[in-house]
Amino acid sequence: GVEGFNVTVPHKEAVLELIEADGAARMIGAVNTVRRGHAGWQGTNTDWRGVMDVLQGLEVDLKGAEVLMFGAGGTARAMLHAMAESGVRRLRICNRSRERLDRLVAHARHHYAGLSVEAVAWEQKAVLQASREAALLINTTTIGLGESAGTFPFELEGHGVALDAVYRPDGNTPFVLAARRAGCRAVDGLPMLVAQGAASFHFWHGEVPERGRALRWLEDALGRQDHAVPGWQTA
Repeated sequence: GVEGFNVTVPHKEAVLELIEADGAARMIGAVNTVRRGHAGWQGTNTDWRGVMDVLQGLEVDLKGAEVLMFGAGGTARAMLHAMAESGVRRLRICNRSRERLDRLVAHARHHYAGLSVEAVAWEQKAVLQASREAALLINTTTIGLGESAGTFPFELEGHGVALDAVYRPDGNTPFVLAARRAGCRAVDGLPMLVAQGAASFHFWHGEVPERGRALRWLEDALGRQDHAVPGWQTA
């Protein structure tokens, strides 16, 4: 009786081969939302739409900008698509596994010819230099996911915006804390979770929930302060 479901790490790339996916999901190479169609399972990727919605709410203009992203999995592929759609000039990607990183860089250069993509070594000096020049820092790794928060492995610099795909009840993920120490305006993954959820709901039901009200409800339920997402404010 199941008519739809979400897909999370580490299955977003594998499920792509099992369903009929739309063009954006095929380009991204990952699926996070699936529904039952007349001819079988259909899939899309709403993660990238969630990123776009949050950036729009934060009034971040990335046209011609440089971005530094950590991670090279399915979520990173969605972020990559969003960066290309946002007009980013250069995207630098840093990942612990060099093989996985090289695979994502090759994928990006094949599908997004207008976007300059470079690999960054998983070491402090390279990360520090790349973060200084970035208008946006993104974390798509699982660092901070689960009960043990740990610490982000790098010190960062910069005064732009930082987005974490990971969220915690208090909002203080290791990446968010590192980005704030660097002087960035940092947001954890809760708004992106709400935004991609709203897009998934639309994919399933054809209706668009009010993101701002959903975010406020979740913040109240978690007992945390309101996010500073200006375009999402509700009365």
